Amino acid sequence: MSFLIKDFFGVFKIVEDVYERVKKILVPPKAFSWQTLVYLSVFSWGLSYFALGYVRDFIALCGWLFLIAGTAWYTTDDPLRIPGTFMPVGAVLTGFLVSVFAFGNQQDIITPRTIVLWPTISALITALPEFIEGTDTDSTAKIPKPEARQKIIILVASSMMLSCWLQFYFVMDKWLQEYPSLLADNFSRSTFVINRDIPEKMPQNGVLVLNRLQPLVEEQIAEKPWSVAERWLIEANVNVRQLGQQVIEKNLGQYEEKELWRVEPRAVNIPSGYRLDLLNIWEGPTSNPRGYYLRKSCQITQVPVSTRTTNTSRRLAEDKNTVAEIQCDRTNKMFVGSPPPQQ
Repeated sequence: MSFLIKDFFGVFKIVEDVYERVKKILVPPKAFSWQTLVYLSVFSWGLSYFALGYVRDFIALCGWLFLIAGTAWYTTDDPLRIPGTFMPVGAVLTGFLVSVFAFGNQQDIITPRTIVLWPTISALITALPEFIEGTDTDSTAKIPKPEARQKIIILVASSMMLSCWLQFYFVMDKWLQEYPSLLADNFSRSTFVINRDIPEKMPQNGVLVLNRLQPLVEEQIAEKPWSVAERWLIEANVNVRQLGQQVIEKNLGQYEEKELWRVEPRAVNIPSGYRLDLLNIWEGPTSNPRGYYLRKSCQITQVPVSTRTTNTSRRLAEDKNTVAEIQCDRTNKMFVGSPPPQQ
């Protein structure tokens, strides 16, 4: 029984200590304290919710300034430093708030620029007290001591380098979003980029263009009188380019790489008729200096009208004996190097 009473008072003591710690944090010891600034920031944001226009923006601005000042005050009273540096954790938190305040917006509070400039701003906040001496009421600027200058230069330079690496990441991420076909390239010789996903065998956008182009070409040739189909093939360079450009604009409009794809045809005579190769040529950067292109081949042959049963073909071929039939490969092929010359 005595153990139960002892444990009960032990738990009560823990609760009491927690309460005292929370009370010490939440209750300002005096009017001019960091808690007061934080409460003013909360009050300002609550007040800005009911305001409109410029008044709302001004009150919200005051809220940010109160929060930054209160956080900086609290975290510099008893600074906990990042191991291996003299940068306080408080400077990191304050730097984040300053970066969000300066480079965020209402639609997207945390932007890439916020993340990129965060380390550099934190380093500048850490170094700022080294340039000021005096008391709270009387402060003057000073030049840091030589040993302090070295630490400041190393800290700011290393933080700027970290910002550069973060910027490099966001630049690469943006490039891969705007030019997704780069993911199909070989990054094994790259010093900076590692593709952790399963590499794509062919660029999906290039495959998409040929797959969407195929039915348009088939519609232009299939079941047309043979003379009409031959005349279309003679002008295939113009016809296929126009169709290809329409497909690219419609399907790749959201990507910057749409300007780097070029569709060209290659039509050659074969014993049974013609072979029309639809080429989608990549003109963007690639690890192979010779470049690459994708190809879908179509066989165009003439067949007697009697073998076709559609009324449309019969009407179009009233004065003809044969119509065109086209069969395209179901898959695309990828070739390294320059495309074959025009014939």
